[in-house]
Amino acid sequence: MLQQSQQPQQRSRGRGGRVTRTARLARGAVLAGSLALLPLVTACSGDEGDAAKKSKVSSTTVTDAPAAGAVAPAKVEVIANLTGCKPEIRIDADELRQGLCHTKEIDYLITTFPEEKYKQTWLDSAAGYGGKYLVGSRWIVSAKKTEMLEQFRTKLGGTIQQLRGIGPSAS
Repeated sequence: MLQQSQQPQQRSRGRGGRVTRTARLARGAVLAGSLALLPLVTACSGDEGDAAKKSKVSSTTVTDAPAAGAVAPAKVEVIANLTGCKPEIRIDADELRQGLCHTKEIDYLITTFPEEKYKQTWLDSAAGYGGKYLVGSRWIVSAKKTEMLEQFRTKLGGTIQQLRGIGPSAS
């Protein structure tokens, strides 16, 4: 029984324990797929303030949330539970885990990262699309109805970041 659970890991590794090219390509495809979902879950940003126009990212102040101690860093399921949903895990890769929450009011994505560097890479890639995100320690919540992010912030902590996007603005 133990050998069966180890076989998938052995298949993705070549000689000397190195990750094979196929495994690297699969991970890249998962990461690219999650980035492809970004435009579907982010809203077009309207008129932004001058400070937001000058920089790629602007953020609000961090506030302590009662449950924030349990969130930073946490699993998708923990964050989802604090926001009142049971997530449908969409992506489960080495670089990130992403779950979709569907409620009567809103659909939103919760993305967690094993290291801060992966979160920063995700944010850098998302900057091209623009939008607002609730960002914590190794996690991000994104929603089409960005006004809900403030409600989530009171439960989770973190900062709301406005990413500028690329291309012409609505103004």
